[in-house]
Amino acid sequence: MAQARIYRPTKTAMQMGRAKTRKWVLDYEPATPRLPDPLMGWSSAADTLNEIHLRFDTPEEAIDFATRRGLDYVVAEPQQPRFKPKSYADNFRYDRPR
Repeated sequence: MAQARIYRPTKTAMQMGRAKTRKWVLDYEPATPRLPDPLMGWSSAADTLNEIHLRFDTPEEAIDFATRRGLDYVVAEPQQPRFKPKSYADNFRYDRPR
């Protein structure tokens, strides 16, 4: 039986905005290990399910999809980003830390 992981992707370090982070993603866990191709040296797997990334608006939709297909799934809750308030004026404070 195939296993799936349901999560909400985080933004990468190269992103400023929240593009592609609002939807929930269902990924299949790899069923076979990745092995290097003997001719080219590229890593590949025997199953093609690990190439599928399904996007859903809510985690309930993804869970419903997984249960209808008979998949074992794990839901990873997203971590809330920590917000550090910053002020441009703090750069010119007399008592700022150096």
